[in-house]
Amino acid sequence: MRTSLLWLSRRRSLGRLATRLPVTRSMVARFVAGETLDEAILALEKLRAAGFRTTVDVLGEAVASVDAAHAAADEYLAALGALAEHGLDRNVSLKLSQMGLKLDRVVCRDNVARIFERAAEVDAFVRIDMEDHATTDATLGMWRELRPINAGRGDSGVVIQSALRRSARDVDALIEERARIRLCKGAYVEPSPVAFPDKADVDGAYATLMARLLRDGTFPAIATHDERLIARAVALVREEGIAPERFEFQMLFGVRRDLQERLLRAGFGVRVYVPFGTQWYPYFMRRLAERPANVAFLLRSLLREGRDRRSTG
Repeated sequence: MRTSLLWLSRRRSLGRLATRLPVTRSMVARFVAGETLDEAILALEKLRAAGFRTTVDVLGEAVASVDAAHAAADEYLAALGALAEHGLDRNVSLKLSQMGLKLDRVVCRDNVARIFERAAEVDAFVRIDMEDHATTDATLGMWRELRPINAGRGDSGVVIQSALRRSARDVDALIEERARIRLCKGAYVEPSPVAFPDKADVDGAYATLMARLLRDGTFPAIATHDERLIARAVALVREEGIAPERFEFQMLFGVRRDLQERLLRAGFGVRVYVPFGTQWYPYFMRRLAERPANVAFLLRSLLREGRDRRSTG
């Protein structure tokens, strides 16, 4: 089912249909902070009041035109300005495919450079999200090239996925570079030569990389909702006297709110990944892949709507 949902997340025609369904929108509201920047600001203010840190994601990926890539970069510039104006965490996360990586590397570089330059002006942190394995080298290369733009003025970081077999080598290199790493499991279906096919192996790799980062990393972000892995992290930092100020946990907006609150009460820093925008369909489908109980209800609604449209068309 997870594989099917991830495949559906890339079907643009289904996305156009899903975005018109009221029932879909009500479900999406759990995972997405709204379609507009103003709606996102309200959600961010509530999270700040509750004691959470935040990072903002303007939803969108794999744009189809250079104009769309430029427009996406412009949205990030606006978001950075709004975060500074409202005194919110100046912290954003972006995807290179949204900036035009698959269309033209130079266009992508220029868009990301504009965002890094604006981040330097407002002392904001920029995280470059990791996508499928085919973009890993390009992502790390782009970060290394542009990192100096806002180094010491907000700074930047990358994401490493424990599902990829190469990640241990990447983590070693990035620790030497004092990179700020967000560690996640990975939300893409990857071929077995480059990724671990079994969940147990992905979890085992995560635990190993997590321990390495907690001991030697530069303010790593432990991004997981897996209570077993979180318990291992908590046990490790307590056993080895690793101060809570040296790392943070990261979780998704609307996912395991109870766990987020428990970690916060225990004295750990928790940053919530807050997505917003009209291009929410792929992101939403990936969240559904993690929450199977919601799947049947949504798919029945999509199929019924499709039948209704055909009968009246």
